[in-house]
Amino acid sequence: MKLAWGTANTQSGPQARRVAITGLGVVSCVGLGKEAFWNGLNGPAPEGFRQVKDFDPSEWFNPKEARRVDRFTQFNVAAGQMAVDDAGGLASLDVDPARAGVVMGAGVGGLDTLEKQIISMHEGGFRKVSPFLVPMMMANAGCASLSMRFGFQGPSEAIVTACAAGTHGIGNAARLVASGRCEIMLAGASEAPLVDVGKAAFSNMTALSTIGISRPFDEARDGFILAEGAAVLVLEDLERAVGRGAHIYGEIAGAASTADAYHITAPSPDGTGAAACIELAIEDAGLQPSDITYVNAHGTSTPLNDKAEADAITKVFGLPGPAVTSIKGITGHAAGSAGAIEAVAVALSMEYKAIPPTAGLVNLDPDIKIDVVVNSPRTWKPGPAISNSFGFGGHNGCLVFLPPPG
Repeated sequence: MKLAWGTANTQSGPQARRVAITGLGVVSCVGLGKEAFWNGLNGPAPEGFRQVKDFDPSEWFNPKEARRVDRFTQFNVAAGQMAVDDAGGLASLDVDPARAGVVMGAGVGGLDTLEKQIISMHEGGFRKVSPFLVPMMMANAGCASLSMRFGFQGPSEAIVTACAAGTHGIGNAARLVASGRCEIMLAGASEAPLVDVGKAAFSNMTALSTIGISRPFDEARDGFILAEGAAVLVLEDLERAVGRGAHIYGEIAGAASTADAYHITAPSPDGTGAAACIELAIEDAGLQPSDITYVNAHGTSTPLNDKAEADAITKVFGLPGPAVTSIKGITGHAAGSAGAIEAVAVALSMEYKAIPPTAGLVNLDPDIKIDVVVNSPRTWKPGPAISNSFGFGGHNGCLVFLPPPG
């Protein structure tokens, strides 16, 4: 990753540290933990809203704690604990608390708590509003809870850039490691929007599929399936990770963020903003477009987004270009946490040497020419990969992954 851009980048100075992925945690509609998640990505699509049905907060909280945090924070903490455990545990990380931090994304934060407390106020008056409303609904509750849980005293920050939040969170955290500011970062996102007001809002703006099927890049796509979930990655200085014998899933080699500056919900025509973001991320990684072997697409299953993203991929890579998949046919669209969940999917693709198929895709849109993986997993020799996230407000985020060294 670059530490300086433009003319400053031509000057001699400190070199960026390489950023390893050493832990994965995921809470998803197809299961808890990386194994269940990977198996779910290669299985049949769930039906209806993508709800996390088997989540029990008592595995991570005592009853009092569970009552005082929103569902999105419960997901955040569960995924964070899984990731730290996967990295060998807190003792194995053995990090100076001042050199460890947390960056988490969210789209809306504690929507469940907000909805319930507004109802309580209307039914019983001001005094019925919980004093815990603010700390439960605030979007930074997830990162704050993780920093307190592990005693990490470095940067603890929340990213709120709609559906790009998880990707931006990981990119920002990786740069803190690359710069040498931190040795360990927890990075990811969480979202729990499956409450009545959330479902109604997305439905009434005609963003959801009318027949309840997520079918990215299909000619009959008509909207996404709303989802909930969370994912957290442990990011670590590569040299440090090798030194402690950590299992390394891959590297975060590049990241970029751009804005369409076009429309509050629609992407810029022909994917120009998305293409610029992809190109910047590849440049940040010191690579060329021809080096990229796999694109994890944002691929929401909406008419405008999928076409704009396909146009952007074609513009950057040409045809047929690298293999492309969208996991949202399985996971649905988990808003702010989507990019973090998809980052885990890319890391696991490197682990298992396979790209999961794009579930729900039956007939590729004839105006889309990219090489979409369908029907079954595609065997893959891990190489440089990119993951895209594009959010309402015109927020674009891209990450470049490398396979583990050696």
